[in-house]
Amino acid sequence: MKFFAGLADTTFVRLADFSDDFVYDMRYATENNFLKAKVYDCAECYVRVKTAKALITANREFMDKGYRVKFFDCYRPNSVQYKMWELFPNPQYVANPVKGSIHNRGGAVDVTLVDMDGNELDMGTDFDFFGQRAHHDYTDLPEKVLANRRLLKETMKKHGFWHIRTEWWHYNLTVGSNDKVANFKWACPDYVCGI
Repeated sequence: MKFFAGLADTTFVRLADFSDDFVYDMRYATENNFLKAKVYDCAECYVRVKTAKALITANREFMDKGYRVKFFDCYRPNSVQYKMWELFPNPQYVANPVKGSIHNRGGAVDVTLVDMDGNELDMGTDFDFFGQRAHHDYTDLPEKVLANRRLLKETMKKHGFWHIRTEWWHYNLTVGSNDKVANFKWACPDYVCGI
């Protein structure tokens, strides 16, 4: 991908600077999340270059089928991981911040699919639903929901991502697991910060 020329695969980038084809609903920049608190100063999706490349190629395949990737979360500062762990210290759903999450490494994303009009596909639960119904191995769901989950999982897997059993929305880039935990906060536009 020519537009990544000169950037190391481990460099953090703002995904929107490299593609206009994604949709965003960055929940932790709002109070519409399991924390019931806004923990990001503004809604941005940062990932490492290698993650961005894989997401762009996966999204092209989804678009060929009439869908697009919608993001709920991308890179997450480790300080936010500590807040999540304090509220919900269950390693089945929240990574221990001492070790760090792949979100903190810039290699994990929380996603769903939307049609070309922006309507979300039915995945059976909302994002951050902590219960069996959100598990990949939970099959007591309408076939359409199971098909939507399969489409997301199989396409993401094809492009180098693996899933965790308990969250249909969470995907880790396989080659991103060993990167260092990061804790930077991205800059927000002046009008967002109220400057």
